[in-house]
Amino acid sequence: QVQLVESGGGLVQSGGSLRLSCTASGNGFEIRQMGWYRQAPGKQRELVAVITNDGRTNYWDSVKGRFTISRDDTEKTVTLQMNRLIPEDTAVYYCMANGRLANADRSDFGSWGPGTQVTVSS
Repeated sequence: QVQLVESGGGLVQSGGSLRLSCTASGNGFEIRQMGWYRQAPGKQRELVAVITNDGRTNYWDSVKGRFTISRDDTEKTVTLQMNRLIPEDTAVYYCMANGRLANADRSDFGSWGPGTQVTVSS
């Protein structure tokens, strides 16, 4: 019922920047959290950054000071600005959103985007 569309992945040289965006759409919902996870080959998916509906943010330690997450409540969009990228940031990045549907029982939902590849060369 809630779909996520991602954009902004690509190939960048070490030290460069990328900006990922994710937009949520559906038939009526309220978002509690939106964020980004990543998964590198042979590794488990890990949290990168998340932002709540009251503006609280959390970051994975390795990206603190380099990545910034922000949101646009009207557009239901979350953006991850990634600066000073390093090869260790190479992974598939997945957008995540959770919240409550605007239906009779106000059901919780959780959605994932299809993933966008970020590759950082040395």
